[in-house]
Amino acid sequence: MNPILETARLILRPYTEDDIADLMPLIGAREVAVNTLRIPYPYTEQDAREFIATTQSGNLVRRAVTLRSDARLIGGVGLNTDERHHHAELGYWLGVPFWGQGYATEAARAMVQYGFGHLRLNRIFATHFGHNPASGRVLQKLGMRYEGCQRAHYRKFDQFADSELYGILRSEWPAGEYNG
Repeated sequence: MNPILETARLILRPYTEDDIADLMPLIGAREVAVNTLRIPYPYTEQDAREFIATTQSGNLVRRAVTLRSDARLIGGVGLNTDERHHHAELGYWLGVPFWGQGYATEAARAMVQYGFGHLRLNRIFATHFGHNPASGRVLQKLGMRYEGCQRAHYRKFDQFADSELYGILRSEWPAGEYNG
């Protein structure tokens, strides 16, 4: 099942191959890649095709983040679920022109609601690079608790980066927030 999630300003829908042309300049920006673990740079059309193909795999719930006003693709959000442990890792990215407008928080909140409400997860967690405190603010706005720093945990572009970990339990999520 590939439900469409809606918020006040956004529609979170499954990716399609029609998204490739819009996806590449947004996700392919170095500013996006430097702040994410799994996005390569430079980003090729083959990368885009492989990414879209993986959005249909069993333990991944990935959605294209689009504007409700004009259906324009602005980013992505997803959960990498682990059914055995009833938890998932939250991930998100936005194209640079859409930074600082609250879209990441809005999309991530909808995905967390989906995870706790529909998928019945017990825990959702997320990490961000230490050099990207804006991502940490998104996680804090979701009510996630800071759980620690893994120093020099990841290597990206030949530099080591700290991994800041946040998490939230289903019992900590406001019960009335899920409307799916």
